Amino acid sequence: MKYAIESKQLVKQFGAFRAVDGMDLRLESGKISALLGPNGAGKTTAISMMLGMLKPTSGEIRVLGQLAGSPELRERVGAMMQDARAADGLTVREVLQLLRSYYRNPLPLDRLLDVSGLHGEAMKRASSLSGGQRRRLAFAQSLAGNPQLLLLDEPTVGMDVEARIRFWETIRELADQGTTVLLTTHHLEEADNVADHIAVLAAGRIIAEGTPGELKVKASLRTVSFRAASMPHEHELLQLPGVEKVDSRGSRIRLYVRNADLVLPELLRTGWGVTDIEVQSASLEDAFRSITEKPLAQKLAHS
Repeated sequence: MKYAIESKQLVKQFGAFRAVDGMDLRLESGKISALLGPNGAGKTTAISMMLGMLKPTSGEIRVLGQLAGSPELRERVGAMMQDARAADGLTVREVLQLLRSYYRNPLPLDRLLDVSGLHGEAMKRASSLSGGQRRRLAFAQSLAGNPQLLLLDEPTVGMDVEARIRFWETIRELADQGTTVLLTTHHLEEADNVADHIAVLAAGRIIAEGTPGELKVKASLRTVSFRAASMPHEHELLQLPGVEKVDSRGSRIRLYVRNADLVLPELLRTGWGVTDIEVQSASLEDAFRSITEKPLAQKLAHS
């Protein structure tokens, strides 16, 4: 099977508002993919349709070759949503054992406790866990059925650094074993580090996609940072050729440019006493902002 998820002109409308507006998306099996977008872009709505929790207004979405929501997918897809709630009255161990009983080929209980780091909390009431521990329990729950496809909506929110490291190690291990992973996250550095493929969603439509490296190239941004003996005003910096954005932090100035070769000679001729110049490729976060801040019509025209 080539694509784990495939949508064609997918639309979800709530009254007059289109949360998803003609989304075309193809995600390969066995890869870690990230769906990125600003708040309100339609990410959670899209994942809810993949899970069959919401029905499309129009268009089609297939998951593992089946129409989303098909009963055949229940044992093949695991999900971790933002609003996951702990079961009242049950211990962590009981929650996981109960979920395991629903599947024919569940992961062992010890494995679920390992990946969540909840061995020490196994006999605690799930409702008594901290926010970060509840997110880790929700992750273990999503894995209970040993799924082929894992859908994760903002999975690391509330996790501490150690838990996040363990989480991403597990995700990479699962992908290496053939599990397909789709996640949404606001931690763009995490997507940069782990995702094989990224799709950028804005106003309910895919406006850019590719590997993290390809998106950085598509944004065509580099950063030129320096110190200046005479601190220039922002409007003076924006008049330099190709400068799109200025960021001043303390005594260091950072310019976001399309072509560093154009701005460097002009910068040295300014008389500002420029020293300690560094030219670097933009981060995924820089590329994401560049892509999503362009007018939508322009982005769609070049997609």
